Amino acid sequence: MSILGHVMFSCTIYSNSNSNPFFCFSLSSSSNFRVVLNLLTMLLGSSSSIYASLCDRAKLVPSLSSSAPFFNSVNGVRFSKRNVGCGVVVEASKENKNQHVLDVSFEPFEEVKKVLLAIPTVPHASLARQKYTDQCEAALNAQINVEYNISYVYHAMYAYFDRDNVALKGLAKFFKESSMEERKHAEMMMEYQNKRGGRVQLQAMLMPFSEFDHAEKGDALYAMELALSLEKLNNEKLLNLHSLANENNDVQFVDFIENTFLVGQVEDIKKISEYVAQLRMLGKGHGVWHFDQMLLNGGVAA
Repeated sequence: MSILGHVMFSCTIYSNSNSNPFFCFSLSSSSNFRVVLNLLTMLLGSSSSIYASLCDRAKLVPSLSSSAPFFNSVNGVRFSKRNVGCGVVVEASKENKNQHVLDVSFEPFEEVKKVLLAIPTVPHASLARQKYTDQCEAALNAQINVEYNISYVYHAMYAYFDRDNVALKGLAKFFKESSMEERKHAEMMMEYQNKRGGRVQLQAMLMPFSEFDHAEKGDALYAMELALSLEKLNNEKLLNLHSLANENNDVQFVDFIENTFLVGQVEDIKKISEYVAQLRMLGKGHGVWHFDQMLLNGGVAA
């Protein structure tokens, strides 16, 4: 629609039918305003009446400021000259007497003033940051470090099982993929930190073990039990992070943790728990090789 100057309409909508819905809308003046009102009358139905009052600025448009209604239909659409003030005001009624039940006023340029003043002007400050506390920012950086440390341990496991004198290629493949997954989680958290206007601060990582052989359990079972413990620890850390986000009333942070990590974490714990149970039944003998071949072939037994 072509806007005529800066003429704004303040509209009051009435419905005479108890069964019909009522609407909220705002419009600038234009030559196609009649089409909009025609559409409203069709939506409200033949049992409804619509009355729209113009603000003072409507006097700039002669065809819309006359005393007679500029449009009439079987649904009773017309303009009155009652002054309701400039701005956007929408009212509706379900009663036959047109009693107002809704009065909404939205003045965007007034309400945005305090938000505009809150936008930082210093170069090093984030422009995107909104309702993101320092506590949440620090906790997310700590979780990034957890994800990287777990990835580091899994990478060490991959290197161990890939040795020529160990040669369990299926376990090597499994722990390499697990390491990449944890690193991907850390990178997703880093992206979210930047998205919310925080600052990523990477921390030091501990050197993991390089030997995973165990005299009683064997290396495969020992490594898988260690992986299960790491996944449960990570799940606990994520739950603590979720609780912190709730305490800070950060709904967006809560949604990010729930939908991106918590569901998958439970699934990983279940899968590794089954691997531990299977390896306990197999012992340290020839069955470990068959288990390793299953991992190497994507879950298909050798």
